[in-house]
This record gives sequence, C-alpha cells and structure tokens, in this order.
Amino acid sequence: MNILVCLKQILDPEVPARDFRVDAARREAEQGSANLVTNIFCENALETALQLRERAGGATITVLSYGRPTAEDSLRKALAMKADAAALVLDEGEGTPDPLNVARVLAAAIKRLGAFDLVMTGREAGDWGAGQTGGLLAEELGLPCVSFVDGIEVEGGRLRLRRQTDTGWELFEATPPVVVTVTNDEHNVPRIPKVRDVMMSYRQPLTKLTPADLGLAADGNDYYEVAELSIPQKETRCDFAGGDTLDEKVEAFARHVVEVTRGM
Repeated sequence: MNILVCLKQILDPEVPARDFRVDAARREAEQGSANLVTNIFCENALETALQLRERAGGATITVLSYGRPTAEDSLRKALAMKADAAALVLDEGEGTPDPLNVARVLAAAIKRLGAFDLVMTGREAGDWGAGQTGGLLAEELGLPCVSFVDGIEVEGGRLRLRRQTDTGWELFEATPPVVVTVTNDEHNVPRIPKVRDVMMSYRQPLTKLTPADLGLAADGNDYYEVAELSIPQKETRCDFAGGDTLDEKVEAFARHVVEVTRGM
C-alpha cells in the first residue's frame, strides 16, 4: 500500500498572546513572531499512517508539503519519524494561498509523484482553521473523501475507517484510492523521534518542486480575499476611591459604583 500524507508548517499556535503580531498591510500573521511548527492535525495524520504501516506491513509512506523553504524542517521531522520519502513544493507567491489553490498544487504534485492508495491530510490547520483543503484535494483528484477519521484498519484489501461525529463514531468501508482528513485522538498522538533519527533525516534525499514544474502558476486566489486582519484591542481604566479614612474610601467607592451603574 502506498500512503501519502500532506503536512503544513504554521506559526506555533501556542505562542503567548503578547508575542503575537499581525502584518496589517499583508493581512497575515507576522513571520518571526513565533516558532514554526508542523500543524498538529497533520502530525496526527502521519502518526495514524505510521501505525497503519506497523499493523498492516508493507506500506510506503511519502510526506508532501506546499510552503516556504522552511517547510523542509517539517518534512525532515517526518522522515525522522520514519516516513520513507518526502517532497516539497515551494510556495513562491505572496501572502497566504487559499485552500483551493493549495489543493490544486498538492493534487498536481501527487499526480507527479505516483499512484497512492491512501491520501491523508489533517482535518484543519491551526493558523486559519478553514478545514477545506482535504475535501478540495479529493475533488481535484476525483476521489471519495472521508473526514474526521481517527482510526484506519485494512481488511481484505479494503479500508475500514472510524470517523468522529458529534454523537459518537461512524464506521466506513472504502476501496482504495481514497482521501481522508484526520482528527486527533488519544491513539494518534505524534511520536517523538529519536535524536539519531533526526540527525539521519538530514542525510536523506528530499524532492523539491515548484508550481512551474507542475504546470501551474506561482500564485492564485480564486474565491476569497482577507478584507482585514487585526488583533482586538482591549481598553482598561482604573479609578481610585479617595478619602482620608477607610469609611470615606468605602463611601467614595460605593458612590462611584452607583454612578457607573446608572450610566450603563
């Protein structure tokens, strides 16, 4: 079985609020305001693929990313986690590409890399949280898609997929090839690669492509535009209750509370 897992590199969503910055002109989060990490749901997808290979045996796992040159770090980490091959399509455009453009680039890259029985993405990215790329990718590839999957088994050449819902789980059977979007579960927490494997990952080959190599334009946005992006500003004011004695301060405080309440 050939498995392909799509990875996205994002700003660390755990960055303290005081360190987060927005580039108002570009209408996106300011690069350099936080560490870059692999989207956690993408890592859940990779962990699910690794566990499937361990149970089923004989599977080959390829990881693919569309992003800036720094996305190579996410791919190297995936190789350290024991993915078999990695490919990066360099994002040479300005701004953040929309999910449809990302899906088209990934689909073209997948077709270039070969035939896959299972294509996996995270359920959504931790930056914009659109949650659309997996479904759009399936449409571009002409394949069925099952979303919010948290477990996969192989039975008699068919895939048995467990899908999370608001009221429990649903079980699906699918004949490959199929696209799935993976959500988090206690059973697919990403493993931590060993230091030796991290070092060895930088000796492994990594395929690099550009949109032009795939016959695509470098950038595109077909269906939406970010009109404005800003950090909400919260104003606070502090008034001191004056007075020479405790009773005077309490009286002043109570009088101020009454005045504020009446003005509301």
